[in-house]
Amino acid sequence: MTVGAARLDKVLVVMMSAVGDAVHVLPVINAIKRHAPRSHITWLLQPGPSMLVREHPSVDDVIIFDRSKGWRAFAEVRRELAKRQFDVLLGLQVYFKAGLITAMARADVKLGFDRARARDLNFLFTTHKIPARPGQHVQDQYFEFLEALRVPHEPVEWNLGPWPEERSWQQDFFRPFKRPVASLVVATSKPQKDWPPERWAELVDRMYEERGLQAVLVGGRSPRELEAERIIMERAKHTPVSALGSGLRRLVSILDGSALVIAPDTGPLHMAVALERPVISLLGYTNPKRTGPYRKFHDLIVDAYGDPGEEYGITMENRLDRMPRITVNDVMEKVAVWESRYANATGSLARGS
Repeated sequence: MTVGAARLDKVLVVMMSAVGDAVHVLPVINAIKRHAPRSHITWLLQPGPSMLVREHPSVDDVIIFDRSKGWRAFAEVRRELAKRQFDVLLGLQVYFKAGLITAMARADVKLGFDRARARDLNFLFTTHKIPARPGQHVQDQYFEFLEALRVPHEPVEWNLGPWPEERSWQQDFFRPFKRPVASLVVATSKPQKDWPPERWAELVDRMYEERGLQAVLVGGRSPRELEAERIIMERAKHTPVSALGSGLRRLVSILDGSALVIAPDTGPLHMAVALERPVISLLGYTNPKRTGPYRKFHDLIVDAYGDPGEEYGITMENRLDRMPRITVNDVMEKVAVWESRYANATGSLARGS
């Protein structure tokens, strides 16, 4: 069977990793639903990102892979997959664990990356491969799967929320604020992508004093996030509000109601783009052309990945010790750009804004 002739009645998406990847998958499944409204889409993913997408209107079924269970996780997934037959499997993840799960699934077409881009021998587990191409943004790489299936990906839609039942909580959260809110994503999954918490503290004060912005700290409650919170709270004269640990669905509501988001390369950055909230990206470890904000807010990128005047390509190369190059002045310059180009157009849910 050719990929373009494949039925789309039952589709399995294998993408189990981080929240940012989950955000990039949403336009793919939305496009399939537009093209084949009767398609039944099952998504196999980990518990964390599942909380973001479980109630999404384009997601019909979720299978959880809980890696904390070790090999028992594979046994549980195998039992679930044995109950189902799929027309197409989209192998969007290229690690060995995803390959094992791809092998377990029953699907007429198992579509994966070309051999050059498939890591951990992942190409051995798929029946069909998308053609090899030069590097692209991660979002565009996922759209290559749609191209192979002859499914148009435009318009690019995330439909991330907030859902109607979430609006009341959102309004309650923002009601006490008297200034526009700037949400700050203070840490990531990798320390190399983090920005020093001492600089976040200085940024909190300067935004408050120079731009009239109230800072809100957002993210989870990992040890590094809690340590960043502690340092920021101790050092900032204008104490920010901490919303760490609010959960992914409430994070959607917080980002959606913010006037501005400031984030390194992590899931909330891509959530902000999906919500069309202006986001200042602090990028040094990962390549902005590959993992930066998709199509929007490029004028708000603080690029420490490239050296001055460097014309770098779209590669997966990570660069160490670049995030400390970003100064508070660098970020405040982008806050000024936000104020001149976006502030009046986007606003905030806070009172007085």
